[in-house]
Amino acid sequence: MTTASYLVIGASHRTCSGVIRDRLATDDVEVPGVLERLRAVGVTQAVWLSTCDRVEVQAVHPRPNEAALAIAAVMAERVGMAAAEFTDQLYIRTGPEAIRHLFAVACSLDSQIIGEPHILGQLKAAHRGAATQGVTGPELEAVLQAAYAAAKRVRSETPIAEGATSLAAAAIQVARDLHGDLRRCAALLIGLGDMGTLVLDGLREAGLPRLTVAAPVDRRAEAASRRLSGHFAPWADLDAALAGADIVVTATGLGRYILSSAMVEVALKRRRRRPIFVVDAAIPSDVDPAVAGMDGAFVYDLADLERVALQGRVGREAATQAAWSIVEEAVAAFARDRAERAAVPAVAALRAHFERERRRLLADHSGLDAGSATRLLVNRLLHHPSEALRELAADPEGGNAMGLAERAAAERLLFRLFHLDGVAEERAATECAGQDRDEDERRESGRHLQ
Repeated sequence: MTTASYLVIGASHRTCSGVIRDRLATDDVEVPGVLERLRAVGVTQAVWLSTCDRVEVQAVHPRPNEAALAIAAVMAERVGMAAAEFTDQLYIRTGPEAIRHLFAVACSLDSQIIGEPHILGQLKAAHRGAATQGVTGPELEAVLQAAYAAAKRVRSETPIAEGATSLAAAAIQVARDLHGDLRRCAALLIGLGDMGTLVLDGLREAGLPRLTVAAPVDRRAEAASRRLSGHFAPWADLDAALAGADIVVTATGLGRYILSSAMVEVALKRRRRRPIFVVDAAIPSDVDPAVAGMDGAFVYDLADLERVALQGRVGREAATQAAWSIVEEAVAAFARDRAERAAVPAVAALRAHFERERRRLLADHSGLDAGSATRLLVNRLLHHPSEALRELAADPEGGNAMGLAERAAAERLLFRLFHLDGVAEERAATECAGQDRDEDERRESGRHLQ
């Protein structure tokens, strides 16, 4: 029987640039085609997860290394690179490491901002998309449901989410201090990073009515603007969009400055020096440090917002450690459950074999008394195992003894399966007692002869 293994392969903020991730990322309408492409290369259980921080495939396959190469080729096609060249920018996890990674993703422990709440919803949406396309199965369903349960525990048993939500609350506080009533303000979201989206969600809930979205890839910005009920600004028109924004949230993380001091200076002039509140929610930074020194520009990065929120680093680390403890416990429990389920067919087959032998014996020897019948049944049940152990003890030619390690492993398994340790100790004690009696009898006989 071939056993399916878990596999995760993807590109994240840790392995490749934002430019590559943007080319790899998919909109909702593209996902069915990508999943069909995975099915065509033999991956029939897969979730395609596409967020701003990562694009990864969570899959189940009997040959995970072979599947990883096939998935990498599909990803390389999207970015227009050779598979061999692109594979260096991917992370690949198989077996227990894949399970641990998937749990960590669901629990927001692998995000740029630990504890951000969006990833779980994004994973569930990707899961629903895969189910709709018919590319899920029992193994993939099992690990995803276990990951969701772990994420629920992390949210309810640790304060890990408070860090991310407090940063958004701090941004709202600063925006109100600077602009007053947010219902009179307009915001510009540059890039689609998760923390930027989190800040914008908070601003919208606080009453911000107008939002414009821009991103290096226009199609992604346009799709996000529809999802966020905002307006779309082409990347080429970023300067004009900047001038119309009271609040700017940057979240591209491209590794270069998106907002230069020159751009902001032009925008401030066009705004007649009305101030701009800039939240740099990107890692690495999107905003030229010189912007913070300009009159009328108020720049806060995530560290600044953390200080406003009075969220201590020690508290964050303690919450993260507690969350990881839950993940490790959940991964171990999942592994035990899968192992137990895998053993069920073998146990059922063994039980059926025993029952067949019992019925056959009753049919062949209906007149036997209980003692004779049970003795005969035991002999029948032990016949094939005994023959197998004899074969393990010698080579096919019947000459040299085989390796002791293999025979010892088989014996250890038998002792474990049937709890024979006590039986062996009892037998050894009985033999020892018998030897002692024999020795005593020999001594007694010697005295009589004397």
